[in-house]
Amino acid sequence: MTPGSRNVAVIGVALSDCGRVDDATPYALHAQAARRALADAGLDRSLVDGFASAGLGTLAPVEVAEYLGLRPTWVDSTSVGGSTWEVMAAHAADAIAAGHANAVLLVYGSTARADIRAGRRTGTLSFGSRGPLQFEVPYGHTLIAKYAMAARRHMLEHGTTIEQLASVAVQARANAALNPEAMFRDPVTVEDVMAGPMIADPFTKLHCCLRSDGGAAVLLAAEEYVQDCRTAPVWILGTGEHVSHSSMSEWPDFTVSPAAVSGRLAFSRAGVRPDDIDFAEIYDAFTYMTLVTLEDLGFCGKGEGGAFVEKGRLLVEGGELPVNTDGGGLSAQHPGMRGLFLLVEAVRQLRGEAGARQVRRRGGGGPPELGVASGTGGWFCSSGTVVLGRACP
Repeated sequence: MTPGSRNVAVIGVALSDCGRVDDATPYALHAQAARRALADAGLDRSLVDGFASAGLGTLAPVEVAEYLGLRPTWVDSTSVGGSTWEVMAAHAADAIAAGHANAVLLVYGSTARADIRAGRRTGTLSFGSRGPLQFEVPYGHTLIAKYAMAARRHMLEHGTTIEQLASVAVQARANAALNPEAMFRDPVTVEDVMAGPMIADPFTKLHCCLRSDGGAAVLLAAEEYVQDCRTAPVWILGTGEHVSHSSMSEWPDFTVSPAAVSGRLAFSRAGVRPDDIDFAEIYDAFTYMTLVTLEDLGFCGKGEGGAFVEKGRLLVEGGELPVNTDGGGLSAQHPGMRGLFLLVEAVRQLRGEAGARQVRRRGGGGPPELGVASGTGGWFCSSGTVVLGRACP
């Protein structure tokens, strides 16, 4: 087989313990997720020759690899916020296809919640306070304020309502109710969301993601490994990535996210259209992220996101396009850079292993055929989109 011609599949996925994990270190969560993903695949650790990690704080991939007992010949430490893992998956797939690696393990672990409870600060709300951002940080222009300002712009230009944004949180919670691993499962209403304490106008508390501990791992491998694995492969069909801006003054349009570029690239490379997709896993640190990413991926037109989300379309049960089927960062878990969790959930859905929250392919029948995971980093600074499918390309 010539280099560059190999197809690439996800052969193992897993989560570590998530939610409230007060007695583990980030290293331990990395290890727990990695062991579980390898067991899920049925692949021996010695066959892993590629490794990628990034995270809050100072964990370096060389340190994490050593902790896991790995000696990789291909490594990636790309860090572009929450979209890091979709971007890393793209890089890993390219490396495997080119013959630079055979099996690549992506791992993340964070004790974000436990650190806050213990008074430890291991992450920041920006990529830094030097360079261009020095002109924003002194004024308290934190990550949530940037998202809130963007949401207000969308409301002003397109008539999007706060009730429509709140319905995103309501549907995420309804999906989480079907997920026994979700951190919050009690139902909420639009009125509940709107009545919560104001965090950053227009966002009340339930418009914002929760904060949890947890880890995740995804194992990608060349097609020749598939026959020796214990799980059905999920194929990488197309990927796209895009970096847009860091300073808000350099963001041309607050109503357009970088998913408009990464999504177009991923769908084009996969040879599919948004209408072909059975479900979507979308980074949702805030309700507005879900709405505008749906627009930019092409599931509805620009400015139509409010009308698209308000009719229950995002629900696992009865939704036209189930979105964040595990409950997402709004209700399931959010230990910082959550992009890897999107890939884990997408793979479980495509395998038909999602239990009560299992999505069916369009028109009924068995498990879905196509899914998309789209991560966002910073304040719409970066995006990575991955199209996955059950059938080998």
